[in-house]
Amino acid sequence: IGRLVVEKITTSVARISENIDKCLYLGNIDAKRDWGHARDYVEGMWMMLQHDTPDDYVLATGETHTVREFVEKAFAVVGTTIKWMGETGTVKEIGVDASDESRVLVRID
Repeated sequence: IGRLVVEKITTSVARISENIDKCLYLGNIDAKRDWGHARDYVEGMWMMLQHDTPDDYVLATGETHTVREFVEKAFAVVGTTIKWMGETGTVKEIGVDASDESRVLVRID
């Protein structure tokens, strides 16, 4: 499908919380990203354009967080705590609802 991971996670969490979908499928949840806000990056681009001479710039927050952390925070927004079970970092790892461990919410594929 080619959706960005942020859209995939937020859409899936919303659909799961409304009982439309049952599970979120992700790849490497231990991948790290700089999760800066688009508004901050656009402001940085505007600031670059204010310089008289071209130069090289790096726009970043300087902080990285894993996809796993993003998933945990997204589920927390809808009142769900994720508990990770199984072999960490493999397709055998799953994320379950901490209040009902029979409810698998995240699978690694």
